[in-house]
This record gives sequence, structure tokens and C-alpha cells, in this order.
Amino acid sequence: MSEWKTRITKVQVVKPRVEAGEGCLVLIYPPGPDMGKRFPLNRNEIVLGRGADCDIQVDRDSVSRRHARVFRDGEAWMIEDLGSTNGSYVNDVPVQRSLLRDADFLKIGAAIFKFLSGAGVEASYHEEIYRMTIVDGLTGAHNKRYFLEFLERESARCARYRRPLSLLMFDIDHFKLINDTHGHLTGDYVLKEMARRLLARIRREELMARYGGEEFAAVLPETDHAGAMTFGEQLRALVADEAFEYEGDKFTVTISVGVATIDGQDVDNAAFIKMADDNLYRAKREGRNRVVG
Repeated sequence: MSEWKTRITKVQVVKPRVEAGEGCLVLIYPPGPDMGKRFPLNRNEIVLGRGADCDIQVDRDSVSRRHARVFRDGEAWMIEDLGSTNGSYVNDVPVQRSLLRDADFLKIGAAIFKFLSGAGVEASYHEEIYRMTIVDGLTGAHNKRYFLEFLERESARCARYRRPLSLLMFDIDHFKLINDTHGHLTGDYVLKEMARRLLARIRREELMARYGGEEFAAVLPETDHAGAMTFGEQLRALVADEAFEYEGDKFTVTISVGVATIDGQDVDNAAFIKMADDNLYRAKREGRNRVVG
């Protein structure tokens, strides 16, 4: 009778070599022809600014001529503000000089870059490009394209199973006045901070999206009209009850909310959106900072 023998061989796992300092910046905001463009960090120092002599030129009024530099420090990358007018931010924190870590967000003026580094830069870049097709770069809410696809799926499911579906359309009251009084960078902050507060309230099966400008939408599957009105009031309070503060300015922000609900009906999505939108504009006409259904 033959005897089977097992031999255990020690295998050495060799990790892929990471090129020291490998990294890139990806422009994720604002929307435009350059959104998604990758800027390799292939030199020891890269200067960002509005000037034509900068390595990465960001031609926007909120960006200084020589705004900031990204430079190599050993195997790490650092960001240093170059005395810009509007400052440099890493993950929304103002910095004079700071270490950059993989997936950090770098903001100069109104432009936002994502810093990618390490062995998976190529994969991370393609992941980020996909993310940009469904998520708004400034607020982190889903974008209009994804919202329309999600609403299409949920309205079809609502009609098939005869279940309610609610839609909220809401926007920031007097947003133009905020921009005119405090500046467009403050306006960007308000959009982002509002989205941060409200996204924390959105459950996994629900969706919040930036519909355009200062207008947002929320889709609530299997939520009846009374529940949607309560939800809208919760969103309104989350914005109005705590002041917004940016660069030393403190001010109140409010939203107006329009609510629409279908209960198993097969309704065209454009008509459904118009129902909620009409109620939003009713809320505006009736004095703002309110929920109308």
C-alpha cells in the first residue's frame, strides 16, 4: 500500500514595490472640461495657481496667482500655502503646511483636488473617475444623473408592488444673497455644510442628490405622505436650528421643501418631479423656511 506524504514549503510573499513618493492630483470640482483630469506628481515640487507660469494652472478668480505648492519630503508629499488670499485647505481644514495622505481632499479657492498615492494609484484613479459620474464633487451628495436613474428604478418598484414612494425637492432660501453678501467661497461652504448635516439623516435605502445649483432632492422608498412631511420638517430643522459659520462670519440658513407622494400609481417621473417642485415654489411664495405637501 502506497503512503501519501505531505511536504510543507515555506513561501515568501513579495509585496509589490511602491515607488517612493508616487502620487497624483485629480481635479474633482468644479464641473467643466478639466474635471477628472489627472496631474502626475512627477517632480519634486509642483506649484498650483492662477498664473500661466504655474505647473497646474487653475484659472479662477478665487485662486491666487501662485496659490500653493505640493512638494516631496522624503517619501511623503506635503502641501504649503504660498500666502494666498483665500487659503489652502486639506479635508476642509485650513493649512499653512501639511502632510498629504492618500485620498485627502485639497482645496485651493473654489477648486478641489483629490490626492492619490501608493501602489494602487492607477486603480484608485479609475475608481475616482467612476465616483465622479454618480457623486457631486463639492457636496458628496449623488448627482442629478444618478438621482434620475434611482427614481426610475424606485418608481417602477413602487408601481409593481403597490407601495408608496415620496419625493422631496428643496433648496436654500436667498442663496444668491448669501453669495453676494459673503462671497462665492462662503456659498460653496454653505452647500457642503448643508449636505453634510442632511446626509447624516439619510438612510441606506434612501437617496439625497444635488439636482442643480442650490436645489436638492431626496427619494424616500416606501414612505407615505405623512412620513415624508415629517422627514421634510426634520431636514428643515437640521439646517435652520444651528447657525452656519465660515471664516469668522456667522449667519442663519434656511431651506424650503416641497413634498410629493405616489402610492402604487404608475406616474411619469417628470410629472412626479414637477409635483414636488410645484410644492417647493409654493413654500417659497408662502414665506420660505417651511415644508409644503
